[in-house]
Amino acid sequence: MYDFAVIGGGIVGLSVAWQLRQRQPSSSIVVFEKEAGVARHQTGHNSGVIHAGIYYEPGTLKAELCRKGVAATLRFCRDNRIAYEQCGKLIVATDADEQERMLDLYERAIRNGIEVELLDEADLKATEPNVQGVGAILSPTTGIVDYVAVASAMARRLEELGGEIRTGAEVTALEESADSVTVHLDGEPTAEARCLVVCGGLQADRLAAMMQLDVDFRVVPYRGEYYRLPAEHNHIVRHLIYPVPQPGLPFLGVHLTRTIDGTVTVGPNAVQGWKREGYGRFNFSFRDTSEMLAFPGFWQVTADNLGIGLAELWNSLWKPGYLKQVRKYCPSVRLSDLQPYPAGIRAQAVMRDGTLVHDFLFAETARSLHVCNAPSPAATSAIPIGEVLCDKILDKAAGLQG
Repeated sequence: MYDFAVIGGGIVGLSVAWQLRQRQPSSSIVVFEKEAGVARHQTGHNSGVIHAGIYYEPGTLKAELCRKGVAATLRFCRDNRIAYEQCGKLIVATDADEQERMLDLYERAIRNGIEVELLDEADLKATEPNVQGVGAILSPTTGIVDYVAVASAMARRLEELGGEIRTGAEVTALEESADSVTVHLDGEPTAEARCLVVCGGLQADRLAAMMQLDVDFRVVPYRGEYYRLPAEHNHIVRHLIYPVPQPGLPFLGVHLTRTIDGTVTVGPNAVQGWKREGYGRFNFSFRDTSEMLAFPGFWQVTADNLGIGLAELWNSLWKPGYLKQVRKYCPSVRLSDLQPYPAGIRAQAVMRDGTLVHDFLFAETARSLHVCNAPSPAATSAIPIGEVLCDKILDKAAGLQG
């Protein structure tokens, strides 16, 4: 029997297991990951940005953990010789309405204790000659990194400390008794653990339901589609270039992102997904779609955002529409510059009444702790999230022993 089991080999699950092993060196710890390797889903399909924490509502757990996560991520990268760069980010307003929202965002950043600077139109042009707008927020501490490299380093550190990672281990059922949690695995013998942490990402609601938790949410997948600019545009911008986000939505809009390998990506958009792990151009899962359509929250959130959703779908299908979103602030990008690049899937928790869950969402039983929603910037915040989850599961374990 293991002392602790973690389900999910993404960056959050690995962070939990690695930190548990450091704090409990004599305890047995295992990570169950259904794929053949770690970081195969959200961790391996994001934009690679180390977010400073500008956007998040002051006082939320998301805002607090992102602020801590920047320093922790950079420290981990230095300790493990992982390349990163704090290239900074510009959030660009292109008209008067966006400028007003930009100023509100600037005030929020100040309240969150984030280092930011306001640029006027002349400052913006001097800073980024290929970008146009009436003003911008400069976030100098925003950075870029390869999160697959970060997650892989966590996995190595965990195994060096004596922890175990079992890949190809898909969880099919969970049972909790007075003494343990039994983990049923596809094609493998069952495993038992005294305590369980579930970091299931796109499968979070299903894993919670396996424990008979009365979850009032479902994971609704949204595809984030990207393009890559050709190598001749690798120096088109010095910073990351973001539009001013639309209020009330968790999506930040189509942006230009420098990546740590030197390329520049465009995206992502946010279109309805019909398969939770569908990264190709055309994807459909009968199970995923039927469960989503049967959930009242899906219909409510779709109705509430119908205009935006249709516009995103149109721009996904019609490449010039996608390009228009970029040319709004970077007019030198041409249609032929938009080259294929892998998509990502956002695991968005939606409540039964259609409310989008913007902050972290947890559920628990006597012996288990479930991360039901780990929104962006979960990758940036993975180390402090891991600390919080370690505190929670160790308190639970101590209470059970007492």
